[in-house]
Amino acid sequence: MTSATAPESPRLTADQKNSFAAAYLGWAMDAFDYFLVVLVYADIAKEFHVSLDRMAFITTMTLIMRPVGAFLFGLWADRAGRRIPLMVDVTFYSVVGFLCAFAPNFTVLMVLRMLYGIGMGGEWGLGASLAMEKIPSSRRGFFSGILQSGYSMGYLMASLAFLLLNTVFGLNWRWMFALSIVPAAISLIIRSRVKESEVWEQTQERVKQTQTGFRDVFGNPAIWRRFVFLVLLMTAFNWMSHGTQDVYPTFLKAKDDGGLHLTASHATWIVVGYNIGAIIGGTIAGALSERFGRKVVIIAFAVIGLPIVPLFAYSHTVGLITLGSFLMQVVVQGAWGVIPAHLTELSPDEIRGFYPGVTYQLGNCLAAFNLPIQERLAESHGYPFALAWTIVPVLIAVVVLTAIGKERKGVRFGTAETSVATGQRPAPT
Repeated sequence: MTSATAPESPRLTADQKNSFAAAYLGWAMDAFDYFLVVLVYADIAKEFHVSLDRMAFITTMTLIMRPVGAFLFGLWADRAGRRIPLMVDVTFYSVVGFLCAFAPNFTVLMVLRMLYGIGMGGEWGLGASLAMEKIPSSRRGFFSGILQSGYSMGYLMASLAFLLLNTVFGLNWRWMFALSIVPAAISLIIRSRVKESEVWEQTQERVKQTQTGFRDVFGNPAIWRRFVFLVLLMTAFNWMSHGTQDVYPTFLKAKDDGGLHLTASHATWIVVGYNIGAIIGGTIAGALSERFGRKVVIIAFAVIGLPIVPLFAYSHTVGLITLGSFLMQVVVQGAWGVIPAHLTELSPDEIRGFYPGVTYQLGNCLAAFNLPIQERLAESHGYPFALAWTIVPVLIAVVVLTAIGKERKGVRFGTAETSVATGQRPAPT
């Protein structure tokens, strides 16, 4: 592990603040739109006369398309800079997300969600790379936790929007998608004020001088091995996240298969509560990772999650299920809070637009079958079984994979430590 000396808690410039705010809002928008489907997919299935199994597949296809977006926008960002590809990406997924409100049937909605997946696939990698490249290295862990908690904030916003539009005003699911264009537009406005990444500009000069191409970078065996490893790690992380979130609102409201048969309002308030826990967990873990290291914090939070599983999956009272879900999201999203810093620190300067986003989204793609699998297990064994027997193995996988991997906490971007063009070989995974 390479550590860098940096001033203690330097103040952020206006450009750094705008970059971080735009990345946060973009990531929150991702979760906002994704969990709109999770919250209302039973209503959509009813309107379009499709089964819940088939409806669950729509989230799978959205996730499957994300690596395509990460690949396309990531390559573009490494060649043309972060700023313009991000603005095009935000505009694209904003329009597509808004059009979902007018889908006339299930097939059209499926196509739109697949296109949306392409747009959102580009958001996380580019937004996280730009933000982490601008944030001072000594504060990267803290802001990583806040950035990743934007996902939980988006889920929280979606839950509150559902309560307001559906429960209070009685509006249907289409209004939810129409509303999604608001945070996306705000993100676009802020991002238009962000300057290009200085690290990317320095890297481009170095690449020109050394004539280092994408094939040269990926031809490095250490880079390729680490890429495969990070895809496996992100598969475990995404399965952990989706496994504890996607089916849970349905479990709370289901009348059979071991569901708790809560009203939509009561279930949504529980969702609000556990997303507050997720925000707390991500923020705390990110800050702790700056002191104790990325790997130690991830492993600690995943291990703590194991004894919480019975409380999370098998409780029958509202009080215990609220507590269990709150604690589970504290640890799950706590582990996730380290990831923006961890992935970008393990990425070479020359392909930081491509590398973290594609590894993340390929892992997301492989984890995309979580919801259909949990729904199928719930049909045969009940929701508590489906939750417990998919979560425990993946928590163990997160611990094992993190333990055997490397970390580069505090590494300085734009230097020989993170560049392939200088001839330096990054520490092998």
